[in-house]
Amino acid sequence: MAALIMVGAPSQNGGWRVSVMRQGYEDWLGTAFNEQDVTVFLEVAGLSDPEEVLDDPRWVRWSGGRAWYPSPHRG
Repeated sequence: MAALIMVGAPSQNGGWRVSVMRQGYEDWLGTAFNEQDVTVFLEVAGLSDPEEVLDDPRWVRWSGGRAWYPSPHRG
């Protein structure tokens, strides 16, 4: 299965474009400036526990590698 959520490489403004594949189309969710932004976008997209999928390559493709690292406070 291809990743359903894409987090793009950093743009010139320092943000990461976040999109989700829905019914065969890429739906842009917004520009994230930190991991919390990505989490909020994924919640809005309908994921009930988005923090659980951030490190799962079946769900999330980080273009250019993961932008952030897991928080020690997540658990």
